[in-house]
Amino acid sequence: MTDVVLSDAERDALISIVVRGMARGEASPEQQALAEASLMLVKGPIMMPLPAGTALVGEMLCLAPDATERERITSTFHRFLPVNRQLRDLCTAWQCRPDGSVNDHSDIGYDAEIRDRLDDIDDSVAPLLKRFSEDIPRMAPYRERLTLALANLDDGDNAWFASPLIDSYHTVWMHVHQELLLTIGMSRADDEALEERLVAGSHG
Repeated sequence: MTDVVLSDAERDALISIVVRGMARGEASPEQQALAEASLMLVKGPIMMPLPAGTALVGEMLCLAPDATERERITSTFHRFLPVNRQLRDLCTAWQCRPDGSVNDHSDIGYDAEIRDRLDDIDDSVAPLLKRFSEDIPRMAPYRERLTLALANLDDGDNAWFASPLIDSYHTVWMHVHQELLLTIGMSRADDEALEERLVAGSHG
């Protein structure tokens, strides 16, 4: 795949669709070009990466084993994963109450407690995002995207917490996580196993 030649705009578009996993809307000229190159699928308003596109982005983003920044990024990633678990648990609490019933958001006090815990998580991830951005400049915009999701959530639209249809807090967080996995070159299975070990160690 290394012989594929893309413009800067096409490269950015391919990275974006691979990180997002799926997008809706009218395809841009760059996305159409990627579809013609069999790197992504455009079917009506739905766009998704194809295996060749995902593999190419993996080649583009994955750090070389001897890259000077790899150790720093990996160390920070190890600090990120326990916070990632906290967000996953909080999303579950946002969607389902402790008794297993669906959270219909009628209990203002319950939602306010969840929102406060989200602030704690955001405070924890902020310095990690700063460290990632120092070594991976393309990740710098994620801080602003997370802040925007929080602002929209506080404006009263609960979808901005975890809806997969918009750039909600959880959606943007997943993009951060996916881009880190591509940069490190780690599979989802290895990522989940590492998270389990780190969380278990923090509780030990």
